[in-house]
Amino acid sequence: MEEVTTAVHNEKAEQERMQLVSFNLENEEYGVEVLKVREIIRMPNITRVPNTPHYVEGVINLRGKVIPIISLRKRFNLDTAEADSRTRIMVMDMSNNLTGFVVDSVAEVIRISSDEIQPAPPVISGNIDQECLSGVINRADRLLVLLDLEKMFSPEEQEQFGRSATLQ
Repeated sequence: MEEVTTAVHNEKAEQERMQLVSFNLENEEYGVEVLKVREIIRMPNITRVPNTPHYVEGVINLRGKVIPIISLRKRFNLDTAEADSRTRIMVMDMSNNLTGFVVDSVAEVIRISSDEIQPAPPVISGNIDQECLSGVINRADRLLVLLDLEKMFSPEEQEQFGRSATLQ
């Protein structure tokens, strides 16, 4: 009986574990669920699209698919920075549409337990929409802000991304 209880407990603990991709923006560390990330690519040439929000860099052609590219620095009202050799685009599945997010660098894949996620205090939201903050993870000498990027954009904004991707 004890073996069954241990097996059930281990299975439950495994179900509560998740993997995050951690990335950096202006010397701060953020994380998103690894299952949302389709791939991470170097900065390609981005085609500008007129009449899009200021944080939309434009679109790219990724193996025949046109994907909108969002600058997270601009979306979070951070200072702009020149792309360098560490700058990456995280291509993510957003409501069944691929969207690319420009980040300063991608750090690592982190395995965490769901009980490590603490609610985000309202004061840290700053320029980030509170709804897109899933929580904060306290890891030894660093804090990692967990984001749900799908909640960052209104349905109208997501629709506009879809339209800009079809203009090409």
